[in-house]
Amino acid sequence: MGFFSPKFIFSLLLLSAIPLGILVTLERAPHSTHVYQYHSNSWLRECAKWDDLNRRFLVSYMEGGIGELKVVVSDNNDNNDDVILDEITAVKDVDLAGNATVGISIDRSRNRLLVVSSDLIGNRYGGLAAYDLSSWRRLFLTHLISPGDEKAFADDVAVDEQGNAYVTDVRNSKIWKVNVDGKLLSIIKSPLFTPKQWYKNLVGLNGIVYHPDGYLLVIHTFSGNLYKIDLKNEEKIKLVKVIKGSLTFGDGLELLSPSKLVVAGNPAGRLVESSDGWETASVVGKFSGVKHRLATAATVKDGKAYLSHMIGLGYPKRKHVIVEAVFSS
Repeated sequence: MGFFSPKFIFSLLLLSAIPLGILVTLERAPHSTHVYQYHSNSWLRECAKWDDLNRRFLVSYMEGGIGELKVVVSDNNDNNDDVILDEITAVKDVDLAGNATVGISIDRSRNRLLVVSSDLIGNRYGGLAAYDLSSWRRLFLTHLISPGDEKAFADDVAVDEQGNAYVTDVRNSKIWKVNVDGKLLSIIKSPLFTPKQWYKNLVGLNGIVYHPDGYLLVIHTFSGNLYKIDLKNEEKIKLVKVIKGSLTFGDGLELLSPSKLVVAGNPAGRLVESSDGWETASVVGKFSGVKHRLATAATVKDGKAYLSHMIGLGYPKRKHVIVEAVFSS
């Protein structure tokens, strides 16, 4: 019998635990930082990434598809919190209907967007697609799960300088490696990815990011473990020693700089810093933001960190927010 992914169930439980009155109060409270608002036809949006070249946010639809939010500087949208942007659907593939679109990553040097799709209910499908950012033509679609494979939930993606993509499996804590042409090359596994406590494995490897020095950083959501994977030797996996705070419930990742990492999640987004090439790291800042909407992804726009949120509110159109994260120690 199929079931929702652990991550999705956790999101719904968190939302249902908030009384309606508190929800309304939180929603009406003024934002303490800059916020982009946009209208959507759906309650759920998983990820948003800033496309600097085209001056737009790209967002992934939990019901499947990709949308764009164009930020028009000449209309003063860039600094006006009262402006509500319109979500325009850019990708809606018929052959992926019934699957959620989750993690996305911009491969700037190849002018393409890498997109992860997953079977939200049965966990029987996982795919990675690449789309041209100018024409939205699909360049490839790679099936990550074959008939007879164990259930899995492909979640997030990062891309290296050679165009190889790395997709996390949040259910079984492994990473699929797909080459620049869409060929599935290998699966990265390690005993380090599986904490001893069973309950910490309900939501496993999640957010992932490529570091320009040639390695991956990936977070394990329920344990808060942060891992460093050397791409010259994929069996060389280290647990990053994180001090001065916890990364438990960490979700999407984004590098603010080579030494600073933004971790989306709840109850707060976190800023993590390393001075030794991510052998060790420290939590140096937190941002509470809009906790009732569930921050799931991070992106960087014009040198500033922004958090996107899964849950939209309002009727008939849902209003979603992408909020600037200003971290305090």
